[in-house]
Amino acid sequence: MSTDNYRTFDPWRPAPVREGARKQIVESHYFNVDRVSFESPGIGQFERYVLQENNGDTVGVLAVTDEGTIPFVEQYRVPTHRWTLEIPAGHANSHSERPLDVAKRKLREEAGFEAGRMAQFCRFVNTPSFSNQHTALFYATGLTPTVREPMGPETPRPRVRFYTLDDAYQMVINGTIIDAKSVIAVLQARCGIKAVEDDQA
Repeated sequence: MSTDNYRTFDPWRPAPVREGARKQIVESHYFNVDRVSFESPGIGQFERYVLQENNGDTVGVLAVTDEGTIPFVEQYRVPTHRWTLEIPAGHANSHSERPLDVAKRKLREEAGFEAGRMAQFCRFVNTPSFSNQHTALFYATGLTPTVREPMGPETPRPRVRFYTLDDAYQMVINGTIIDAKSVIAVLQARCGIKAVEDDQA
């Protein structure tokens, strides 16, 4: 099989559509929804709904205890009507709260740990078909226990479960862990956690 590309991939080449009017139709704490009109040479005008994330990136934290286990938080998710296992994660409370600060806060609030070392190791677009939401993943070590805080009405006092990376990987493979940021974090760590550890040294 040839490894040659038909075309060198350029994510910033000219757009095939032109944006026209944009109107905000939903406003919330975490995101807004805009109705946007576009024009295409092939089909003319069409509309799309675009979710705009507020206050910067969502963050997730893959933390590793001194015993080599990763804390996962049990959360009940209303839209899917099911419980999930997720790495600690969340949004900024304001434009001034930086992703690293959010990561530290969510690790403390959801898993009950402070981290001696924390570094970003991945960033991805969640759903580029309808949202500009990005998630930044952080790797945390040097953990010390601290006081956890209530999280919200859906899961006011979630349980934290601890798994090794190998166990978490198997739970991704067998469909026990299905939350996207947690899946990506586990697979990234499985493939390249040594590089992240070197960056923190």
